Order: sequence, then C-alpha cells, then structure tokens
Amino acid sequence: MPGISTKTLMVTFAVTLLAGCATHKDALLPHGDRTMRDLWQQHAGDGGSGPMTTRRLFDARQQLRRPLTGADIEAAPAVAAHYTRTAQNEIQRQFHRLPNPDLIMYVFPHLAGTDPVPVPGYSTVFPLYQRVQYAMPGERLEDY
Repeated sequence: MPGISTKTLMVTFAVTLLAGCATHKDALLPHGDRTMRDLWQQHAGDGGSGPMTTRRLFDARQQLRRPLTGADIEAAPAVAAHYTRTAQNEIQRQFHRLPNPDLIMYVFPHLAGTDPVPVPGYSTVFPLYQRVQYAMPGERLEDY
C-alpha cells in the first residue's frame, strides 16, 4: 500500500483552506431591518410597546422593593458601625500580619573570594516569605 504523498496532502490542505474562505459574511450573519439602537431601546424599556414596557419594568421593580420595618431601622446603626471607621477603631489594626516564620541556616566553614580566604562556620536567620503578608479584616483574629 503506497503512502500518501506530500503533494496530495498539500493540495487537500489548500482546497480545504480555500473552501473555508469562500463563505460570505451575509450568509453567516444575515442582517435584519432593525439597527442596534432599535434592539437596545426595545430591551431597555424605551421601545417596543412604549409606555406599556416601562410600566411592566416599574411593576417588576416594585415587587422587589419592601418597606423597612421597625427592627430594620433600629438595627441600621449597628450594621453600619460594623464596617464604618471611627476615631475609636481608627487606631486598631484591621489588617493583621500573617505569620512569617524565621528560618535558621548554618553555613559551613568554607573558602571564599578570588584569594581563597577561610571563612568560619556561622548561622544566619532569614524569613520564610520574601514580603510581609496581611489578612483581610476579620480573617484572622489572633495576634502574632
């Protein structure tokens, strides 16, 4: 069984490529008689059936609204105080530091430099993470 030649493969590829480019944009995306502005006005409530569409939107919004009860009015200052900055909580830290443990590394005695100079062994301390990381407010309450 003879193998497929490169020439046959290239001709097949070229025919496929040209057939893909032969379509016309109007055949793929036919145009209607409405413009983009007409579509926007119809779906935004300014077009279509005019005041009737606007009235339907108003009725739908009214169903989502509810009056405030006495409990809601009384609880509003406490809810706002939870996230509002005041002089009292301004000095408290809201973004606590996350732990960044220190690593201790021992450097063995070695020779250093272009002229081999003996360096005695020593210990050094460096943090595990390069930068200090902070928690979001309320994420960590314990202090480090």
